[in-house]
Order: sequence, then C-alpha cells, then structure tokens
Amino acid sequence: MKRFASANWQGTGKEGKGTLTSQSTVLDKTQYSYSSRFEEGVGTNPEELVAAAHAGCFTMKLSFVISGAGFTPGNIDTKCTIALENGAITSSHLEVKASVPGLTAEQFAEMAADAKANCPISKLYNTEITMDATLV
Repeated sequence: MKRFASANWQGTGKEGKGTLTSQSTVLDKTQYSYSSRFEEGVGTNPEELVAAAHAGCFTMKLSFVISGAGFTPGNIDTKCTIALENGAITSSHLEVKASVPGLTAEQFAEMAADAKANCPISKLYNTEITMDATLV
C-alpha cells in the first residue's frame, strides 16, 4: 500500500501561504501558513497532521491488539499532542481512554504499551513517545 499527499507554498516562510491535498481528498487544498503553524491562525499545520496520524494509527493498532486477545473494544478515544521545540518535534504524547468489557486495568496497560510500541507511526518517529492510558 502507498498513499500520498501534496503541498503547495507561495511566498516567503512567514508571509506566504500554502495548501495541502491528500489522495483521499479529505484534505483538498486545505490552507496552512506561518500563522496556523506558530500562532493561532485558521488552517492546519504539519504538527497537527502528525498528531492526527499518530492518534489514528495507535487507536486502530490498540483495537487490533485487544481483539487479538479475544476482547471486543467498546470505545477507544485517543488524543495525541505533538511538541515542536527549536525546529524539531521533541515528543508525542498519547492520552487514551477505552472501555473494554472484561478487560482488567493491568491487561489494558500491557495492550496499550504494545500498541504504542508497534503502531507504524510510532515506529516512524525518532522522538520520545509517552502515554497515559485509562480503562474506563
């Protein structure tokens, strides 16, 4: 499987503007800019997209791990926070809450750790990955 996305940028780094488009067209000339990346401007930014990718990948992997152990996830919610410091992504923090009937907190912690270590996006990163996992 291969997927693609493309970016277009016009102008300088600070005053310019750009758009992002994904193969699926979920992003279709979606705007991004210095303001949306480093301030609170309208539009997306690479770090937000990386956070979405990590949250989505981890959550799906956790579902597979739980299902593989013979349990059925009721609901899994994951928030991912990406830290950008001095021009580098320095960490990715996952906050996951899940309801899984019949699963103990200890089992859930082991499964969440497995998913964190083995989802493809976690494997891609060259940064610290931390997590808070709560079974509800």
